[in-house]
Amino acid sequence: MTIKKVTVAGSGVLGSQIAFQSAFKGFDVTVYDINQEAVDKAEARIKGLRHAYRHDIAATDADFDAGISRLSFTDDLADAVKDADLVIEAIPENPDIKHDFYKKLSTLAPKEAIFTSNSSTLVPSMFAADTGRPKQFLNMHFSNQVWLNNTAEIMGSPETDPDIYKEIVQYSRDIGMVPIQLKKEQPGYILNSLLMPLNAAAGMLWLKGIADPEMIDRTWMVATGAPWGPFGITDAVGIRTSYNITLEALDVHPELKPLADAFKKMLDEGKLGIESGEGFYKYPNPAYKDKKFTEV
Repeated sequence: MTIKKVTVAGSGVLGSQIAFQSAFKGFDVTVYDINQEAVDKAEARIKGLRHAYRHDIAATDADFDAGISRLSFTDDLADAVKDADLVIEAIPENPDIKHDFYKKLSTLAPKEAIFTSNSSTLVPSMFAADTGRPKQFLNMHFSNQVWLNNTAEIMGSPETDPDIYKEIVQYSRDIGMVPIQLKKEQPGYILNSLLMPLNAAAGMLWLKGIADPEMIDRTWMVATGAPWGPFGITDAVGIRTSYNITLEALDVHPELKPLADAFKKMLDEGKLGIESGEGFYKYPNPAYKDKKFTEV
């Protein structure tokens, strides 16, 4: 393994989790975001993971503090990537933003650095030319609560060097993930290809007035034994990401336009999901975590 120093670009809910999980497992990690306010929020968000790591995986305070000690934070992209071996991009799911980011990143990062994207639905060939290093570019997609839902879906483009692909497979193992290796490009990978139809169907049931979000989630949780339903999942993924994914799907599924509009309304109201403390549920104690939620 040549990867020692990692930069995570984008410090939202999932970017923050990826950054800390990497640091927790021994890597030196720099967290980058576009301004100091975002950086400060990321630092607070990451420090707020202590209870989850202690409760869910029995991490000691010493282990957690060691991970924190391997983190640094900056709003200067050039400084963030100047000696990076790996840059993990976790910025908004917007093609224009990603195109611009990779064009800028390509001029700042070391030539040997590997770039990966945590994009939920956009395939690496869309941005390979922007990176200036298509052989060293691929996608590595994480699920929310990375310390628990420990998968990393790895997808190369036709230009990705097989040895680079193998190196990212090994990196995912080194940070405690199960590598899910895709043989070819697929928007949504495996997980979201299964999950997006579920969430879209749930959203349309809600908008048609068939049932409210809690009843839809309760149905799914009782019938399948899942720990949360599609609206709880949407809150975890983030309303912004769900909105962008739905927009991307409109060319093929124009019937989802009302759902995109509903997500936009929530964004305008500041309801971003877990990130803001409110989405379809209120956090940190959403109704679906109450044992009575699924009782008779």
